[in-house]
Amino acid sequence: MNWMKLPTIGVSLVFAALAILGGCRGGSSSPPGPAEESAGGFPRSKTLYLAGSQWGDPNSFNPLADWPAWPVNDRFNLMYEPLLAYNTLTGQVEPLLGRLVSQSTEGVQVVLHPQAKWNDGKPVTATDVKFIYQLGKRFKGASTAYVLDYISDIKVDTVEEGGAKAERLTFVVNKAGRNNPLMVMDILQAIRIVPSHIFEPMVAGKRDLTEVLKLKIDKAPVVSGPYTLHAYSNEKIVLQRRADYWGNAALHQGKAPVPEYIIHPIYKSNDAFAIALQKGDLDASQTFIPRIWLKKGDKVHTWQDKAPYFLPGAVPMLLINTTKPPLDDRNFRRAMAHAIDYKAIQELAVSGYSPGVKPGAILPFGVEGKYYDEEAVRSVGAAHALEDAKKLLEASGYKSVFKPDGTLDHMVNAKGERVPTLFVKSPAGWSDWEAMVSLAVKGMRAAGIDVREGFVDASLYWPALPTGDFDLIMHKPASQVTPSLPWSRFEALMSSRNWVSPGSGKMNENQGRYNNPQSKGYNPRVDELLRAIPNMTDDVALKAAYTELNTIFMQDQPALPLCYLPEQFYEYSTRHWTGWQNEQNPFAPPLLPWIGAATQALWQLQPVK
Repeated sequence: MNWMKLPTIGVSLVFAALAILGGCRGGSSSPPGPAEESAGGFPRSKTLYLAGSQWGDPNSFNPLADWPAWPVNDRFNLMYEPLLAYNTLTGQVEPLLGRLVSQSTEGVQVVLHPQAKWNDGKPVTATDVKFIYQLGKRFKGASTAYVLDYISDIKVDTVEEGGAKAERLTFVVNKAGRNNPLMVMDILQAIRIVPSHIFEPMVAGKRDLTEVLKLKIDKAPVVSGPYTLHAYSNEKIVLQRRADYWGNAALHQGKAPVPEYIIHPIYKSNDAFAIALQKGDLDASQTFIPRIWLKKGDKVHTWQDKAPYFLPGAVPMLLINTTKPPLDDRNFRRAMAHAIDYKAIQELAVSGYSPGVKPGAILPFGVEGKYYDEEAVRSVGAAHALEDAKKLLEASGYKSVFKPDGTLDHMVNAKGERVPTLFVKSPAGWSDWEAMVSLAVKGMRAAGIDVREGFVDASLYWPALPTGDFDLIMHKPASQVTPSLPWSRFEALMSSRNWVSPGSGKMNENQGRYNNPQSKGYNPRVDELLRAIPNMTDDVALKAAYTELNTIFMQDQPALPLCYLPEQFYEYSTRHWTGWQNEQNPFAPPLLPWIGAATQALWQLQPVK
């Protein structure tokens, strides 16, 4: 049995917290700086400023809501904790409210920590776990209802754990449903547990969750995590350290997190984050800051001290609507892949933050590297080669028509019909995405492909993605690093499980409508592999399956990977706090200390004296 999360290190650390005047509204675009707040009750040596998650006004801190404010949203574990924490650096699952005992294709066993408690003194129990995991049985609109597709039952028994009685939970894989043990592991580190003794009376007797979801849960919330909500406004969210956090003794050798407060300032632009980080008003951020090496003189650092500076974990791509001519022609799609200058994107669009991109949908390093087959990629992949792009287009009957000045006018197909100009849809104002799209368009037009940028407001971008209202669209599928990668990326790109034609319904995966199961060209092997891989346990068989799936991806090219980027742009300042994790001190993954195993940093940071 091993509950400890941290190695024995001769330093303790407290994470600084988010400061704000409670209930105050009507803030400004430039929140008060830490110097002002020091006088107002948030000493700089006790306060950690983190940012990059909350952009708008905090609306709710209700853990049952679909889109609550930081840190109740997404997978943050400062207030509400999941059973397990995933270390994206090592690929290991670390203990939190529970400890992983075993995993198989039939189910996953987790033992609840016997010392885990809510801040009202009540223990964290299997009843709490079952409440949130099975809420979808009672309310179809629950944000966790999707869990039922993967977990058919949660069995509970009692075992001896460190001289105390502990509850053991067996999460049974839903064989009649999705039959996916990989996703069960994702769920165990994503779903935060809530106190059933607080929320059960709220939902009891209700037909739906409408009224419950209106509750903000912003006054003295009952939480299990190391911090709790102190105050908030439209300028910032403030968390305060819990002196009675159960995990201090159980997981961190009796130490408390170092920062007494964690404050998330709410800025309006990427530039505001960059300036705050340079000035030392912000201690860490996850926003895109170009040319980060120029900030080193201001004590701003990243995971690595040289290019690519960040640890890659996600793949920005152009998804292709494969139902539209000429995009339904895989030779045309492969010509597009050959035409893009990936080196230019790497150097000019993302400031060198990406290693050289390889064809395919598997990262060739890190936890995914063991599934990457260099020989298959070399023999099948469409790397940048402008002449190869032109040859593919010519062989498929496409001709490019140029104006007298030599610029591209339009294309015609093998029938002599004019091919409509294609547009790449992408959110306007997202500077790194805009640069990637523009360089991809430049490369494709150089090959004679009539394509243009189509930057739109985010309010038009997001609805277009699931409905298929695009020719090509910028997206980052499976953007979070979880135990199910790279399977989840292939699922997001290639699954025909919920296939519907554009305009007739929404698809949350395979938005490009690749591999229509009703078409003559349907390849059933894709879906067979996607169903089989989650139940494979032999590494040799797994690599063979992933190689086959990646080969199909490269042959059919349903999307165009552009570069590799980090899960988070992990940037930190040593002006006020030291002891951050980095490549030389990799005690935690390169994420801000508010999610997964990265929260270990809260016990290791030290204020600058």
